[in-house]
Amino acid sequence: MILTVTLNTALDITYRVRELHPHASHRVSEVTERPGGKGLNVARVLAALGHEVTVTGFTGGATGRIVQDRLTGIPGVLDALIPVSGATRRTIAVVDELTGDTTQLNEPGPTVTSAEWTAFQEAYGALLAGVSAVALCGSLPPGLPVGAYAGLIRTARTAGVPVLLDTSGEPLRRGVAARPDTVKPNTDELAELTGSHDPLRATQDARRRGARTVVASLGAKGLLAATPEGTWHATPPSRIHGNPTGAGDSAVAGLLSGLVERLPWPDRLARAVALAGATVLAPVAGEFDRAAYEELLGRVAVTGEVSAA
Repeated sequence: MILTVTLNTALDITYRVRELHPHASHRVSEVTERPGGKGLNVARVLAALGHEVTVTGFTGGATGRIVQDRLTGIPGVLDALIPVSGATRRTIAVVDELTGDTTQLNEPGPTVTSAEWTAFQEAYGALLAGVSAVALCGSLPPGLPVGAYAGLIRTARTAGVPVLLDTSGEPLRRGVAARPDTVKPNTDELAELTGSHDPLRATQDARRRGARTVVASLGAKGLLAATPEGTWHATPPSRIHGNPTGAGDSAVAGLLSGLVERLPWPDRLARAVALAGATVLAPVAGEFDRAAYEELLGRVAVTGEVSAA
């Protein structure tokens, strides 16, 4: 069982319009709703890969009930979300069909009280007893301390559960100092953390700050991983055009599934890059095209070297 934590869950709503123009009215050709927030996206991909997943985090209000109702229809995903008095947020993605570009609008999320945060931490500690890995994903809702992820990392480490962190800004900085097994920033997040715009140097710096492994998302150029076993760069066979929404979450699912299956790092990275590319190609934002994934998997190039240590 894998545990994913989404402290700021969402109802993801995707609108498709023929062409998006500022200051104009638009006729929506298609509407899609699904449970969202980075950890729920990761869980959905993991379940599609055949893994059992428990999801936890916060849910509240009418939007939260819709999220939980939709979760019941996903085989392999167990709902362990914690109720709060505030309302779960919505995220709105507007897809321009002419250009393929996506405009994203993200609500802030409910304000979490100290009592709700305490209840979550107790539930989280209990859930760790039965899992093989945990992913801590996404933004923090209002009301939570900026070091929330750092505390959850320390709890997982005490329980002997490998933990992957995927967040940004100060929560990432605090989280790295708590020594997670893996962090997965993009290049901008990594540069903000380390001050370096050279990805290789920045990943090595992030490791020195506490992360055991750093897997940096390079966008169309794939993934760069600095690990205790070596450094590798995995790239897709060609530039992939489409909707990138959720591609990073699919990459996290690839890394987590590879971890629990004990795959060597080159195979984990190839899976993560193939899943990310197949997500960009999928017609629905945040899903992945299985046929495209299987085709891409054999064509991802992985270069690098094993550490002398």
